[in-house]
Amino acid sequence: MIKKKENGETEIKESKTNIVKTGGKLYIAGEYSVLTPNQSAIIKNIDIFMQAEIKFSEKYSIYSDMYDYSVTLEEDDENYSLIRETVKTVNKYLQLKKVDVKPFDMKITGKMERNGKKYGIGSSGSVTVLTVKAMSKLYNYEISSEEIFKLSSYVLLKKGDNGSMGDIACISYENLVIYTSFDRNLIKEKMKNSSLSEIMNLEWGYKIEKIHCPEKLEFLVGWTGIPSISGKMIVEVKNSINKEFLEKSEEIVRNLKNGIEQGNKKIISENVEENSKLLKMLHEKIYSRKLLELVESAEGLDICAKSSGAGGGDCGIAISFNRNDTEKLLERWESRGIELLYKSEL
Repeated sequence: MIKKKENGETEIKESKTNIVKTGGKLYIAGEYSVLTPNQSAIIKNIDIFMQAEIKFSEKYSIYSDMYDYSVTLEEDDENYSLIRETVKTVNKYLQLKKVDVKPFDMKITGKMERNGKKYGIGSSGSVTVLTVKAMSKLYNYEISSEEIFKLSSYVLLKKGDNGSMGDIACISYENLVIYTSFDRNLIKEKMKNSSLSEIMNLEWGYKIEKIHCPEKLEFLVGWTGIPSISGKMIVEVKNSINKEFLEKSEEIVRNLKNGIEQGNKKIISENVEENSKLLKMLHEKIYSRKLLELVESAEGLDICAKSSGAGGGDCGIAISFNRNDTEKLLERWESRGIELLYKSEL
């Protein structure tokens, strides 16, 4: 329960356990080009969840089943540095909103991995968004998707993340989105000499738009079982990105958005396949052997498929226009050691 103090600040009167969830994300198109400001990508929300249980406590205690031990807010533990930075940033933001912050106990579960091998569906983005959402729920502070996006991106930029923040856009808005990126170097520069309040009030220059497919198309995620480190892949591939790649990628993303919104099989298939070819030409490491097999499995079927995200391993995606062909694809995936990680409507 929240009660106003006489001085106008917000005071917390009692504690209960609050439960919050966030999902993951996978790129359908536009990965790598979206690293460049004003370029776009289409990103799908994945309902494989991380969960946080949070309640007020005498002292800060943060636990994640990823590491299986707890830390306090003051402990300089590398494993928990991202979560701790998020807590400190959100505390600062809540204080700007006249909320009286207090210590809490937070337990995070849902590793987005198996046997120590990550799926590659955005665990760092998910845990950052999850912490923001959990703290807003704890304090009963109504937080917008835009605030979640900006606060989470602020934390990741501060921690030196080299991604586009497309994962944060998708996970914050919990929807299939088209995301147009902002100039992250510009915002990082401004962060050096500006307060959190000033940064949050700035117009960053990004755009996030929810999109919807009117047809019941199947969206399938195949997991190669081979983890890839996105940050490392970005460093390797980034120098290969040129003007021609950016222009072609943006054209594909815009065409694909229109195809999805129309539920047009021809436009969707052509542009998913075009994006796949474009990524193959960009850098040889994007398509690992398993990702090539994942895509080749769709040959001759009423299905389009491609790698997703940074590549080099992790996941690939497929969009099926025929349920019988879906079963054939899954049989082919299984025979090649590719696991169906997730299936939903597009």
